[in-house]
Amino acid sequence: MASILTNINAMAALQTLRTISSDMETTQDRISTGMRVGTASDNAAYWSIATTMRSDNASLSSVQDAMGLGAAKVDTAYSGMEAAIDVVQEIKNKLVTAAEGSADKAKIQEEITQLQDQLKSIASSASFSGENWLQAEIGGAANATTGVVEAGSAITKQIVGSFTRDADGNVAVKTVDVELDESNVLFDLSGGNAGLLDANMMKGMRAIDYDDGTTNSVQYYGTVNTTAIYDTTAQWKDVGGGVFMKGDTNGVFTTGASGTYLIKVGGAYIDAVYTTEGYDFSAGATATSGVSYSLNVSVSELDITKLDDYRNGGSSDLGMGGTNVSDEDVIAALTSFVDGQLEQMTSAAAKLGAVSQRIEMQQDFVSKLSDTLDKGVGRLVDADMNEESTKLKALQTQQQLAIQSLSIANSDSQNILSLFR
Repeated sequence: MASILTNINAMAALQTLRTISSDMETTQDRISTGMRVGTASDNAAYWSIATTMRSDNASLSSVQDAMGLGAAKVDTAYSGMEAAIDVVQEIKNKLVTAAEGSADKAKIQEEITQLQDQLKSIASSASFSGENWLQAEIGGAANATTGVVEAGSAITKQIVGSFTRDADGNVAVKTVDVELDESNVLFDLSGGNAGLLDANMMKGMRAIDYDDGTTNSVQYYGTVNTTAIYDTTAQWKDVGGGVFMKGDTNGVFTTGASGTYLIKVGGAYIDAVYTTEGYDFSAGATATSGVSYSLNVSVSELDITKLDDYRNGGSSDLGMGGTNVSDEDVIAALTSFVDGQLEQMTSAAAKLGAVSQRIEMQQDFVSKLSDTLDKGVGRLVDADMNEESTKLKALQTQQQLAIQSLSIANSDSQNILSLFR
């Protein structure tokens, strides 16, 4: 039926043209923005996921910046520790030189003093962004059981390591923790002498490796025997490995389990026993010894011009046996002490190096994770430009055909006039 009031063909053609125009608008928007899902109305689920992941990725970018700051702090502390190790090694070398009887100890001490000042300079300079990990107020205090000075107020430094979101949507910032205590701080600013360089030498005791028959990792301490080695009614023979065997005035020595032995540790002598596996420290070695300290005998304060003070009493007495102790033994004790602190500094530097490596690995991981998130979001919302450009060309063709169809439908009404002529 032909009607001049209702042109069904034109209405159909117009509706088709509108649909094609709408599709073209969508395609053109995707081409111009490069996104298949740009708003929540495009795809609510994908848009929500993409928005959340973009937010998390932005947080990861902040994590990378924070890790860079943390890495700089660790590297600064490591550089300072490494420089301090070199200086302490040089102090140890000077003490070895001073062990030679004719060495001018006053001249050597002048060099040591300069090295000690350099240690303080290194520790105070190893600061980044207002933080110094080589000197801190760690509250040195004596352990109630052993008497050993430890950090009573250890400080935990936190380095941002990662940003996580669990299955329930809970977010958290993970950190790499570095604890500053007596094992890695050079100077205890609280005045508690718990730092590696301001810790004083033990008085009348030595830290030793002692097998107590258990698997427990416990530090043992042996008490210095201040009389036996100087007993004029006995003779002592060096049997190797720092072990001395006691004999009578006639030079008769009792061997085996019935013998009397001393082991020389750090210039001092500690009671020992004979075992089937060799010589070991006696039962006097204990983990609950009540350690005390010789004041002002730290790596940063020791003075080889004061050997008499270290030997003969007073606050700096090393508790090694008074006037009977030779200069060589006192210097040996100081050298052993410095070497022990040097080993702890080396261990601390190794730990800082391990932390630095971990941060570097985490930075690499976060960078790759960020790229992966970008890729995942892109798969959800990015437009396929090849597909969209092809679709646009097809829609343009459809649009032209729809316009032609609408034109034909509108001309049908004009054809009706010819019937009335």
